[in-house]
Amino acid sequence: MRVVIIGAGGVGRSIATDLLSKGHEIVLVDRNASAERRATVPGARWVHGDACELGVLAETGIESAEVMVAATGDDKVNLVVSLLAKTEYGVPRTVARVSHPSNEWMFDDSWGVDVAVSTPRIMTALVEEAVSVGRVVTIFSFAGSATEMVEITVPEESPTVGRTIGSLRWPGGCVLVGVIRDGHPLAPTPHDAVEVGDELLLLAGADQLGAIQALILPD
Repeated sequence: MRVVIIGAGGVGRSIATDLLSKGHEIVLVDRNASAERRATVPGARWVHGDACELGVLAETGIESAEVMVAATGDDKVNLVVSLLAKTEYGVPRTVARVSHPSNEWMFDDSWGVDVAVSTPRIMTALVEEAVSVGRVVTIFSFAGSATEMVEITVPEESPTVGRTIGSLRWPGGCVLVGVIRDGHPLAPTPHDAVEVGDELLLLAGADQLGAIQALILPD
């Protein structure tokens, strides 16, 4: 997979290093593509310049990229680059970093963003997930969609304990995609029984979260 990453700060270089280790082709774009910085990710192709300029984006060969990641710490830059990548070069998938939660509402398909990743929101969700039992916690929201990835930990008094996953009446449009049990991920089947402490990972609409919580919590 060919990925163009805009912004070679700590976040951009970390993403690049991880993707390179998985065999992907990476292009890093930054206004400070110094020799010292390039040496930290030697397997990537580097482009020096402002990614908000069409000439710089063209130099990356972005028209052949399968994914563009806007990973700078400047929300304005991430939005502009996402829009250019989608509208000018037809990049199939764009992922944009959100640095300030107050700007999240702009990171949608109207700005060419397919997936918005808010570090503060993710950290908040992880804190909530660590201390919440029996309450739905939103882990991830998909830009341009009302669908969310949510988690709920099954409490000891839940009426679902001992019942099979297939026997539960999940809210319409809600999909159980995974179970974390004793720290290990499981692919759920209709015949698996729910156990106390199971962390259920679901895809659901924002309007279904109350129904999920009602299903898991005791009457």
